[in-house]
Amino acid sequence: MPALVDHNGPDGAPVSIFESGAILQYLARKSGLFYGTTERDHISVDQWLMWQMGGLGPMAGQAHHFLKYAPSMEPPNNLPYAKNRYRSETARLYGVLDRQLAAHKYVAGDFYSIADMAIWPWASLWEGQQQDLSDKPHMKLWLKTVGARPAVGEGRAVAAEKRVNLQSDKEARKLLFGRK
Repeated sequence: MPALVDHNGPDGAPVSIFESGAILQYLARKSGLFYGTTERDHISVDQWLMWQMGGLGPMAGQAHHFLKYAPSMEPPNNLPYAKNRYRSETARLYGVLDRQLAAHKYVAGDFYSIADMAIWPWASLWEGQQQDLSDKPHMKLWLKTVGARPAVGEGRAVAAEKRVNLQSDKEARKLLFGRK
């Protein structure tokens, strides 16, 4: 579970925060960055952040699980209904995202925000979710634009050497999913 302790929290007292969306909101409010400049911007950012947390993250995560990891478990769990369900729902959500990006450079408007930060890591894994972006040109451009940001590259590089292939690493699968 993502967690943060800010030793210089509100009123100078430490504060503990859990959940990635809450952490992003807190840091954006505290820093005055990546949240837009108006109340309408804040509303837009919050809506898209919640869209990621309640929709895209869970659906894309399930797509990854049933398309990539479950079939490599022992015994293999090849579940066509689950695979089709989460692949299709992820595709629908990417359609929503593409339509939003047709009107805006970034997800919540024409400014880079914590909504982009939350959505991009899931969307950048579209191939593992067995998605086709040929009909989503705005999403493709956004993926490229956000992916080209230096801080995004730096963030992706953190602990890259510690990442493993879950399809072939039985111990990692056991830790994550409680089975081999």
